[in-house]
Amino acid sequence: MDGERLKLSDTKNWLILISVFFIALDLFVWNEIIFNGKNKNPEIYFLNVGQGDSELVALPDKVKVLIDGGPDKKILGNISSIFSYFDRRIDLVIMSHPQLDHFGGLMEIFKRYDVGAFIWSGEKTGAASFQELEKTARQNKIPELFLAEGDKIKYQGNIFEILSPAKNSTSIKNINDDALVIKFTSQNNGKVLFTADIDDKVEKYLSQKYDLTADILKVAHHGSKYSSSLEFLKSVLPKISIIEVGKNSYGHPTKAALARLSDIGSKIFRTDKNGIIKMVLDNNKVNVFTQNNGN
Repeated sequence: MDGERLKLSDTKNWLILISVFFIALDLFVWNEIIFNGKNKNPEIYFLNVGQGDSELVALPDKVKVLIDGGPDKKILGNISSIFSYFDRRIDLVIMSHPQLDHFGGLMEIFKRYDVGAFIWSGEKTGAASFQELEKTARQNKIPELFLAEGDKIKYQGNIFEILSPAKNSTSIKNINDDALVIKFTSQNNGKVLFTADIDDKVEKYLSQKYDLTADILKVAHHGSKYSSSLEFLKSVLPKISIIEVGKNSYGHPTKAALARLSDIGSKIFRTDKNGIIKMVLDNNKVNVFTQNNGN
């Protein structure tokens, strides 16, 4: 009898395990269907990486372009919450400029993902962390491309246009102002302006040279008082402005920058309050999804 009871108990345990397996499988399948299906329209993710910048542009056919990687490993949790664990491809990684709060997390991306190409301006620093980034890219045999003002990346009806810095620029001494400024245009869908950490001097230059109008603005330098000048904001006229920021000692975002954004009637979202922010561009409309309501 004892032996029979043991067999029945074992059978029951197996049934429980099988049941749990199918429940887990069912959840996995639904996760794949709901969160990892092919997107028909461009999706822009402003990642929650703390005091730093990281944006992910997801184009049709699962083409992904990552701009900056934040300061550390936080980016990995962000991306794994958006895409399947088995989706290990990032087609392009763009570094706006070599400061740790923009490239620190890229080292982990280079180690863990199949990266098609690493794009940056060629502007280097002597920091050991940046040298480690270059070493990691070489070890993983990731092709490098240097881009500057006038260069474009095109995919179907989508264009990433580099507005700054100028090729072989020697006039800019501040590494923030030498960052890649990128205008993303999706045909019949919308426009996004990525401004890295530029200040008002570069903003003025861009305003005088380009049509900067955009539906979405990635606010420069985490809402610094030296960026987001009123003249610049009036030239962009963003419906939505995103501030990527975390706990910091700089006072970011500043009251002055927030006030100027409010003055032009732009809706403001912040990663420190809203978490990961997802924008879907659809026929010149922007659908916004956040992790929380910011309260």
